[in-house]
Amino acid sequence: MLIISRPVDEQLTGRNEPVRVAPRAKEGAAVADDQIGYESLMQDALRGVVRAALQEAANPRGLPGKHHFYITFRTHAPGVIIPEQLRARYPDEMTIVLEHQFWDLEVYADRFRVILKFSGQPQPITIPLKAITRFFDPSVKFGLQFEQQHQVDEARMASGDDAGGPAPREIATEAPPAPSSDNGVVSLDAFRKK
Repeated sequence: MLIISRPVDEQLTGRNEPVRVAPRAKEGAAVADDQIGYESLMQDALRGVVRAALQEAANPRGLPGKHHFYITFRTHAPGVIIPEQLRARYPDEMTIVLEHQFWDLEVYADRFRVILKFSGQPQPITIPLKAITRFFDPSVKFGLQFEQQHQVDEARMASGDDAGGPAPREIATEAPPAPSSDNGVVSLDAFRKK
């Protein structure tokens, strides 16, 4: 269960009480038709985090501290531009590292372009943000994993939902925790995959 900050609580309810967001439905339970597409909105927002991190790396000072990125992407996704020998060698996914040896990083609203060396030869590559499947900065143990559109479509078809909105990515299997003496603060650890 998520808790929204107090100023927002008061705006939403007119009371100084936390607004509690209901947990996802249990497996097998009917899920309401998501006409807004929250899953897609969340994925786009998280891609914005990746874009902002890449913009930090593109700044003339380069990456601050010991930050560096492992970026895994689908090599055959629309808009991916990589040398054909790399596409043949990595037919599904490829991971690149942006640490010390990358040049001319350009970050756009929907993609980034960078020059990396492959077999000692500098090669420009272009990767749309929607092609990224994983982003990881090991210096701070921060990572994101993205659900690809075909996975959303398969999940929707498996559930019999053909309404067009994204399907939930994971389904809760436990009831919400009982109230405790922690003043309503929920640890993010409770939401991490194990």
